[in-house]
Amino acid sequence: MKNTIIVATGNAHKVTEMAAILDGVRDIELVTMRDAGVTGDIEENGTTFEENAKIKARTVAALTGKPAIADDSGLSVDALGGAPGIYSARYASVDGGNASDQANIDKLLEDMKLIPSGERTARFVSAIALVFPDGREYCTVGVCEGVITCEMRGNGGFGYDPIFYCTAMAKTFGELSAEEKNSISHRNRALEQLKVILRDIEF
Repeated sequence: MKNTIIVATGNAHKVTEMAAILDGVRDIELVTMRDAGVTGDIEENGTTFEENAKIKARTVAALTGKPAIADDSGLSVDALGGAPGIYSARYASVDGGNASDQANIDKLLEDMKLIPSGERTARFVSAIALVFPDGREYCTVGVCEGVITCEMRGNGGFGYDPIFYCTAMAKTFGELSAEEKNSISHRNRALEQLKVILRDIEF
């Protein structure tokens, strides 16, 4: 019997990445919240990645009566005081909703145009919350260090991937294959921690 976990996101890319990384752990099946009958947006009014991940997972666990997993992730740029941070998906938004990947990239490159190469350090951060209907909560955080490039490089990935140069891989996330990215990404690092928790907890 599969252990079903509802993924509290409408981002298909995230679900695919999570499923690939968690493959083989406790016969877990990830189901999108839409497939579980949860529609509409969840208000993310936390002030940190961890708070927002827990808000989303708690909401979906309560609505479905099933364990729920939520990821809140984003890009933190040192020269911009940590921005875009928790607003990464809507950095270029004009109405408060999510902006397109290209619009967010264009705005970030514009905001960074006067920042010299030695001061363009940044990191991707992923907080992943697992919440059970009985109130049990777990949260892990993964970080991947890098540098913001001056132009887009590569056509892979999504979000800010084409302008995030991963120092450990000597390529942008946009230049990495899905397998390469999954091996080093912030989300991978958070999920690897979650794997340890999933092996030991009761469903």
